[in-house]
Amino acid sequence: MSDYPFIPFHVPSIGDEEVREVEATLRSGWVTTGPRTTQFEKEFGAYVGAPYAIAVNSCTAALHVALAALGIGEGDEVITTPLTFCSTVITILHVGATPVLADIGPDGNIDPEQIARAITPQTRAIVPVHFAGLPCDMNAIWQLARKHGLFVIEDAAHAAGSRYHDRPIGMGTEREGDGVSDAVAFSFYATKNMTTGEGGMITSPRESLAAQMRMLTLHGMNRNAWNRYSASGSWYYEVVEAGFKYNLTDIQSALGIHQLRKLDSFIETRTRYAEIYNRAFAGMEEVETPPQGSMVRHAWHLYVLRLNLNLLKIDRNGFIEELRRRGIGASVHFIPIPLHPLFSKVRLGGDSGQRALDLYARIISLPLYPAMTEDQVNYVADSVRKIAASNRVWIKRA
Repeated sequence: MSDYPFIPFHVPSIGDEEVREVEATLRSGWVTTGPRTTQFEKEFGAYVGAPYAIAVNSCTAALHVALAALGIGEGDEVITTPLTFCSTVITILHVGATPVLADIGPDGNIDPEQIARAITPQTRAIVPVHFAGLPCDMNAIWQLARKHGLFVIEDAAHAAGSRYHDRPIGMGTEREGDGVSDAVAFSFYATKNMTTGEGGMITSPRESLAAQMRMLTLHGMNRNAWNRYSASGSWYYEVVEAGFKYNLTDIQSALGIHQLRKLDSFIETRTRYAEIYNRAFAGMEEVETPPQGSMVRHAWHLYVLRLNLNLLKIDRNGFIEELRRRGIGASVHFIPIPLHPLFSKVRLGGDSGQRALDLYARIISLPLYPAMTEDQVNYVADSVRKIAASNRVWIKRA
């Protein structure tokens, strides 16, 4: 075991501003969805440039509400990636539709060429996932959506603060040469680039869709608890749809308000630490650094190192254990969808996701977060180098 203090995979950066805001919320007497949630929605919408932003209790809820509000259901197909967390696919099942997997490209994101091959007359929507905070090739995806009349719902669980062609992920205004998605779902889970503990946000450029999604987040009521007065001043609400209990509380939003204001500085630190890793691993044959893309801002939610297993005596799990022996917490993102027992019991369309399966066997997510120190980042990098060197398979070259 290492004498170096243990470095967890993630530690959130919670400051005095968040603590004071949460305390003020608790003392206000209004702790569920209310004025702070409204403020958080307005500030987040302004940050990403979306006219409508709806706070929810998870990114899973955001995806589910978007699919339901768009009327996607039984008999429909929804295309997504095999390299994602299970919730992306489970929400498609929740609305009764069939998930169709289109394999990844070299960058780990869904491959537009594979999407094109997966489209059938039953296809209704595409759900691209911005893996690790690296934006997908959205122009190619929007072009396919326009051609085939499909909805686009972005899974931006990793992508708060990411930018594509100098526009924020979640932006709700179409520009010349670019498209726009129907809805974009964000996560504020504890390990994300900004956090509310649990929580999420949906953005949309469409007023009618936003209204439908907002209604579905709270039991399908046409007025929420914060504002149940009509224009005439009478107190009244009606349940008009079979909705869900997906609202975000003011306690969580109190965290989110200040986390959002710090998001750019968080990403600056993450980017600087990612560059330290990249420099440390440059020239190493045993590993490959993560793809970065062009004309994008990578949010660096994850630093996903790729092992060249043909040059190592140990597999990915062995490498993780070696890191743990040195006091370093690491993780894996993600177990591909076809490998989960649940999805062997339900019909998945599309291909086998072989690229995702191949990549999965050799990826490790290293610690990367603002609460780390540079000394810790350098220690992790040095440990990776030492593990790789001590487990190197030397191939005799001709």
